Amino acid sequence: MAIQKKVCLLGAPFVGKTSLVRRFVESIYSDVYVATVGVKVDRKNVEVDGHKVILVLWDLEGSDEASVVGWSYLRGTSGLLLVADGTRPHTLEIANKLYQRIREEVGVVPFMFLLNKADLLDDWVIDDASIAELRRKGWPVLKASAKSGSGVEEGFSQLTRKILGIQ
Repeated sequence: MAIQKKVCLLGAPFVGKTSLVRRFVESIYSDVYVATVGVKVDRKNVEVDGHKVILVLWDLEGSDEASVVGWSYLRGTSGLLLVADGTRPHTLEIANKLYQRIREEVGVVPFMFLLNKADLLDDWVIDDASIAELRRKGWPVLKASAKSGSGVEEGFSQLTRKILGIQ
């Protein structure tokens, strides 16, 4: 019997939240950008360390301001996937603000932080020192690429383990 867990994806606009979900759920990538309005919900059955889980993925509309996010969407969430774009440093600042606001609104929730667009490492502006600082603060950080697929499965698997209390 599978258990169902709600996961919300949050981050600035254009960081690749929808692309990460499509890569994870459908194993596809598209260069065509379609902005998410409100929330888009997908499901994926996974098995992690012998546990069958139905992940209900809530891809929330990107926002440059932590005050604009539809906080009611976070009700009942079991885990969060925060996403930033390694080629745009201000998306890291937005992720920090979102994380602080999430703690205020819903408390401590298992999360993963994905730095997307690892296929564009030559264009990255978020340096190793910034990533190390996040890790010192206890953030579980992974580099990922919705385009190539690298780090995507690992990010969702690690988050699922955190939700289940395995990791």
